[in-house]
Amino acid sequence: MKGQDYYIPAAAMAIALAFKLPALRHNWRDPLLRSVCALLILAGSVFTFAAPPTIGAVNRWTGVSNFSAPLVYCLITAFSAACLVLIVNWRGGPPELTQRISRRWILGYGAVIVGLIILFLLGDAPVERLRDFDTYYAGTPYMRELIALYLLAHNVAAVVMVAMCWRWSLQVRGWLRTGLVIIVLGYVFNLSYDATKMTAVIARWTGHDLDWLSTFAAPPLASAGALISAIGFVVPLVCQRLSDSWQTWTTYRRLGALWQEVQIAAPSGVPAIRMAWWSPVELRMIQRESDIHDGFLHLGPYFDKRHHDDAYDRALTDGADEETARAVADAAMVAAAVQARSADPEGKVIGASEESTPDTPGGPRDLVRISHALRHSPVVEAVRRQVALPS
Repeated sequence: MKGQDYYIPAAAMAIALAFKLPALRHNWRDPLLRSVCALLILAGSVFTFAAPPTIGAVNRWTGVSNFSAPLVYCLITAFSAACLVLIVNWRGGPPELTQRISRRWILGYGAVIVGLIILFLLGDAPVERLRDFDTYYAGTPYMRELIALYLLAHNVAAVVMVAMCWRWSLQVRGWLRTGLVIIVLGYVFNLSYDATKMTAVIARWTGHDLDWLSTFAAPPLASAGALISAIGFVVPLVCQRLSDSWQTWTTYRRLGALWQEVQIAAPSGVPAIRMAWWSPVELRMIQRESDIHDGFLHLGPYFDKRHHDDAYDRALTDGADEETARAVADAAMVAAAVQARSADPEGKVIGASEESTPDTPGGPRDLVRISHALRHSPVVEAVRRQVALPS
């Protein structure tokens, strides 16, 4: 693998982190958000410092042959711990239990990192190896233990991640399950990376030469595993947000018929609130619902329960279910009230009913169903025509 094969994923992690930093600044105490940012930082660091050009540069800057080896191994170990902590916080549960499990993973892998540093200091690796450090020093005292320790720690994390994510994926649905399955796939690549590395190292221990597995087969597996796993962590967060926004936008659009219908009830002289085109759809949705409820209030004096009851009975007769019949009845009463309000431009009915309570539909309304009925129900259309006829 060439330098760009490492730097491009590192840049992708940096971009993802840049999008997360504003949220982290405002919600620093959120353990899940902290875990996500830590994961992105460590993933980007692993890709950056594992690139052969960076390995050579770090060795030159420090003046220590193979200084990059324990550095990369420590970063990989920290990344493994970050993945485990993120899954623990993502799945949630009692805060005390979540914190205790996270702390154990952090302390355990922190001890591994300390062990890697001590083993490197005790060992001797004078010949710089940019691509085949594992197999070249597989039989060197202390370097041998260092290599085995980091591979074992990485393998344990991969096995635990596969088990946790797969078990969790069987209990959930939607984008979360998709993300968890993707994470499992990514860690299957990580397990393949461990298998190739261990095979090459054990081959060295037994006097055989399978260095190509470690030098050429393992790095692409590790890169693919890290990228796929990162995608798995991101997919549920991004896609769920997009799905929620799409659902909100769809509801906003479906309320259009009802919103337009009640606009006639808006008091004259009151300027309409115009929202900028870049306003979030959630804010637009709140404004549209508020306009509709305001319209209901102003139409209240014109609501006639007889239109509601007649439309309800006709909808049931036509085979509508209970919820649809109620929505058709409410829509018919709204349509009739709009017609009555149009026929009373001076608002005489409003003035005459100031001391009385308007006869409005009781209980919560499904505004989307009412809006759909206004546009598509033949019962509502029949009431609208009936009210429009001259008496």
